[in-house]
Amino acid sequence: MNSLDLPGRPEDTRVVVAMSGGVDSSVVAGLLKQEGYDVVGVTLQLYDHGAATHRAGSCCAGQDIADARRVSETLGIPHYVLDYEQRFREAVIDPFAESYMAGETPIPCVSCNQTVKFADLLATARELGADALATGHYIRSRAEGAHRALYRPVDADRDQSYFLFATTQEQIDYLRFPLGGMSKPDVRAAAERMGLVVAAKQDSQDICFVPQGKYTDIIAKLRPTAANPGEIVHIDGRVLGRHDGILRFTIGQRRGIGVASSEPLYVVHLDAERARVVVGPREALETHKIFLRNMNWLGDTALADTPAQGIEMFAKVRSSRPPRPVSLHHRDGATWVELAEGEAGIAPGQACVLYSDEGNDARVFGGGFIERSERGAEAEAMLNRLAGKPTHVVAAE
Repeated sequence: MNSLDLPGRPEDTRVVVAMSGGVDSSVVAGLLKQEGYDVVGVTLQLYDHGAATHRAGSCCAGQDIADARRVSETLGIPHYVLDYEQRFREAVIDPFAESYMAGETPIPCVSCNQTVKFADLLATARELGADALATGHYIRSRAEGAHRALYRPVDADRDQSYFLFATTQEQIDYLRFPLGGMSKPDVRAAAERMGLVVAAKQDSQDICFVPQGKYTDIIAKLRPTAANPGEIVHIDGRVLGRHDGILRFTIGQRRGIGVASSEPLYVVHLDAERARVVVGPREALETHKIFLRNMNWLGDTALADTPAQGIEMFAKVRSSRPPRPVSLHHRDGATWVELAEGEAGIAPGQACVLYSDEGNDARVFGGGFIERSERGAEAEAMLNRLAGKPTHVVAAE
C-alpha cells in the first residue's frame, strides 16, 4: 500500500486533485506530486457574478481559476477547467434561494459537496482513470475494515466535518484528504517551500458565490417574492410592526429586528406561508429535541437497528460549536436527537452532524438536515396557537 492506502507505487497511481485556486488544494497537489503520484488538477468554474469573481475570499471563478492554472504550471502537472456553472446553479444556488423562501437557513457548502464536487467531479475523476479524488478539506479518513471512515482533523480550528456529513460511504472510499493531519500554518509553510503564488492568499468565504457577502441581494434577484413585506408578531400574538422580507431574518437573531420593545426580543420562528417573523424572549428559543431529514448515516450498524432508548453520542448543530452530548433516536422512519443540554437559535435547514465523542479524533457518523425543532412546552403551545388563529394589532411596548 502507498501513502494513500492504495495498491501500487505512487507513480502508477493517478490522483485527481480538486483545485479551487486556494492554498489548501494547491498544497494537496504539491504534496502528492512530491511523493511521485500521477497528479491531475481539475478546477470547476462554478459561477460568474462579475464582482464576485475578483472579490477576496471567492473561489472557483475568475482569478481563482488563473491561480490554479499558475500553481499547476509551477508543479508541472496537467490542469483542466470544467464549466459547471449551469449545474452549480441548479444544484446549489436555486435550492439555496428556495430554502430561504421556505423560512430556512440553508448551508450551500453542503449542497455543493453533495452534488457538484463529490458526485459530478468524482464521476469525472473516474472517467479520467483516477484511483482517487483528493481535496483540500480539513478532515481525516482512514481504513475501517472493508471501508474508510471519516474523523475530525488535527486542526480543530479548521474542522470542516460539519460541511461533509452528507458524504456517502461510496464517496468516502474514493476520496482522500491529505491535509487532515496538518495545521493551517503548516499548510502555508509548505506552500512557501514549494514556491506557490497562493501561499499567502486569503481563505475562501462560506458562501463563495455571493458578492460582498450580501446573500439577500442574490435571493431577492432570484426569488423576488422572498422580499415581500409582512408582519413582525410577538409569540403571544401581538403584532409589533412590519418587515421587508423574511429572507432578512434568521432564527436567534437579536439585532436589527426593527421594533421597539422594553424587553430583549429574538427571532424565534419564520412563518414563510404567512410572511410573518415571530419574535419573543430568549427562553422561547430553548430547544431540546431536533427532528432530522435526509439522513446520511455512516455508522457500523443500520439506523433502523437503533435501540428504543437511543444511542448516546455527540452532535454539532452549528459549524462553530463543539460537539455536545445527544441521544439519537429512529422510529417508524423518523429520526431525531435529544440534546442533553438545551440549545438556542436552532434553525431549520441547518445541519445536525453526529460524532462518536467530543475529541479531535472523533469519528463522523453522518447526520441530517434540521426539519424542525421542539421547544419547551409553553413556547410550543404559543407557536401552535399563533399558527391556528389570526392576531390583532396592538401598540409595541
